[in-house]
Amino acid sequence: MNFDVKEEQNHEKESHQLNFLNGTTKETANEKAEGSGVKSLPKSNEKSVEILKKHYSPMNLLILDTETTGLDNENDDCIEVGSILFNVKSRSVLAQQSFLLPVEENNAEKINNIPAGITRLPQPLSQAIKYFESLVQESDVVVAHNAEFDKKWFGINKLPQIKKQWICSMDDITWPADRQLKSRPSVIDLALAYGVPVWSAHRALTDCIYLAEVFKRCNELEQLLIRALEPKILFRAEISYEERHLAKNAGFRWNDDIKNAWSRKMSRRDLKKLEFPVREVDSHK
Repeated sequence: MNFDVKEEQNHEKESHQLNFLNGTTKETANEKAEGSGVKSLPKSNEKSVEILKKHYSPMNLLILDTETTGLDNENDDCIEVGSILFNVKSRSVLAQQSFLLPVEENNAEKINNIPAGITRLPQPLSQAIKYFESLVQESDVVVAHNAEFDKKWFGINKLPQIKKQWICSMDDITWPADRQLKSRPSVIDLALAYGVPVWSAHRALTDCIYLAEVFKRCNELEQLLIRALEPKILFRAEISYEERHLAKNAGFRWNDDIKNAWSRKMSRRDLKKLEFPVREVDSHK
């Protein structure tokens, strides 16, 4: 590609992202103004744009996935970790890794196809964990599909604690409507929606590769990440039993964060898309 043409395309892309950031800043400012009874805010928001760019537009993502022997991190074990260090601007994989952790038995072998015996074969586990820690260090944000599940395995047993901010590609990212995805798509759904060939499932690195390939094909990735990092608030759906399908279709989950209720953590921006009323819940109680 001609160098001048490429530079012009990069300039257009950066201008588009800056326009998006300006729009996000204005929208956020207007929402705050409405809440306080103020009709408008000062016309200059360049400083706010720079703050958004600095704090909400990550450069490197650590795409992460785990395989486990069960669902309970107190009684089960993490058996495999896969990760990919992904650069957002270049849409490139910088590094990737997977390693097994030794276990005596794997009750989820039928799902992840990892016999317990192979986890006890010789491998440089301590070096693998150190390298994993270096990948975490190089990342700005950790991305996982169903992050609430994956993050709970770190900081126990041999796995280090991860103090970076997490993005859930299933719950935090609002994928473009033209991809016709469910509100909480699976990794396979995402891959197919973005034309990524699906050849295997339920191994940690494989699922990371799927996400990396989706990100490569996602032109609006920066915008999606910025919005994914917006503060999330716990909301309870105020609906009847007959209307429960509306909550389910909108990504709310029954009996999850709130007992005997449909609930979901989401940004205030996403409230506008709901077809039913909700009530904010204090999650610290």
